[in-house]
Amino acid sequence: MRKLIYSLGIIVVLSFSIAVFCFAYTPWVAPSVVDTLVNPLKGNETATAEGKKTYTAMCVMCHGEKGKGDGVAGLALTPRPANYTLPKVQAESDGSLFWKMTTGRAPMASYKALLTETQRWQLVNYLRTFKK
Repeated sequence: MRKLIYSLGIIVVLSFSIAVFCFAYTPWVAPSVVDTLVNPLKGNETATAEGKKTYTAMCVMCHGEKGKGDGVAGLALTPRPANYTLPKVQAESDGSLFWKMTTGRAPMASYKALLTETQRWQLVNYLRTFKK
């Protein structure tokens, strides 16, 4: 009986580990319909400056000051926070970035209830400043 319980425990732990591993390395792709969302603040420098304030208060701890996903809190996360300087991230539509911060995906929190729609669009503007 003890061997059976031990074996079942190992199976549960391995199954959980495999699931976490697979999830951590599954690309986070926004639904294509959000690519049609238009950023109402695109090119608005005041909105971008406000986005920087929000980023500093809410995002730096995981994504880092320069947006490289190397913030102190983010170092222990799996999957790691997005590196906003990467071309593949910068190639995402504004709607995709907006959708991701709105909906979240563990360990990234949803900011739908924490930030207004305007603040989230301001953040999208600021994230564009990390483009190399």
